[in-house]
Amino acid sequence: MPRQEKLRIIAAYAILCVVWSSTWLAIKVGLADLPPISFAALRFLIAFIVLLAVSIGRVPLLPKNRADWLLLAFTGVLMFAVNYGLLFWGELHISSGLAAVLQAMIVIFGMLFAHFLLPKEPLRWQRVAGALLAGGGVALICGRLLEHGGMLAFWGGLGVVVGGGGAALSNVLLKRRALELAPAMIAGWQMIFGTIPMLFLGLAVDGNPLRFHWTGRAIFCLLYLAVIGSALTFLLLYWLLPRIPVNNLQTISLITPPGAVAIGWLLGGEEFTLWSLVGGALVLAGVWMIFRRVEPVEVPLKCEAAMPRA
Repeated sequence: MPRQEKLRIIAAYAILCVVWSSTWLAIKVGLADLPPISFAALRFLIAFIVLLAVSIGRVPLLPKNRADWLLLAFTGVLMFAVNYGLLFWGELHISSGLAAVLQAMIVIFGMLFAHFLLPKEPLRWQRVAGALLAGGGVALICGRLLEHGGMLAFWGGLGVVVGGGGAALSNVLLKRRALELAPAMIAGWQMIFGTIPMLFLGLAVDGNPLRFHWTGRAIFCLLYLAVIGSALTFLLLYWLLPRIPVNNLQTISLITPPGAVAIGWLLGGEEFTLWSLVGGALVLAGVWMIFRRVEPVEVPLKCEAAMPRA
């Protein structure tokens, strides 16, 4: 491989790690001014427009048949309305770093759904052990949230975990039926199908977006999450897919949560109890066990399912 190509790959990988580690804090900061459901909906509406703009004239824009439309609609609601709706709401009540750690449960849920829906991906002992270890970490974190943060913190953490389950099911369903559509447009159509119900819910719950508290901070967080944290990262991810092994790409899921914790502590002034850190370590250890010694599998376009991202 030419040296320039290696440098591009390293740069793209590093950008994904840094950006996906930072988006959690950007959500937390933006929530100081913007309501969660409308904030999430506007983020992905803008991201869809960007993805559509860069795809026009380059790739086919539309799915080929009704079944593909239905799959994109259903998985889009799971991935964006359920997952990100709960994630943005959950971060009202828990720290950004803790949310990133809890979202790592996407890996666990994905493994369980794959066992039942993908015959070529049965459970193995090390994956079961990893799932139990990570589940123990989540139980420890949620128990401490209930004890020290109150019911809203407990439900916020639980909501992030449940949202991760929706994201995992979305990705397994997409993996079971590979779509003949450019990756950017798979992500784009998922975004818009998940955004539509959030827009209506946001109007009902949050009111007119023109009356939100549109500070410079809020606008920066929204644009950063939409353009950098969504559109750019999806494009970089799909550029990397054919260039490095999937297992190497999946290591981002082990880097992002500690990165989010570090950024939340350094830039957001977040504090973490010892038990939260212990629980987070158990979650990441479980995720590592699931990836360890797993035989390579040919993964279609949505292999980033295993990567907790915000």
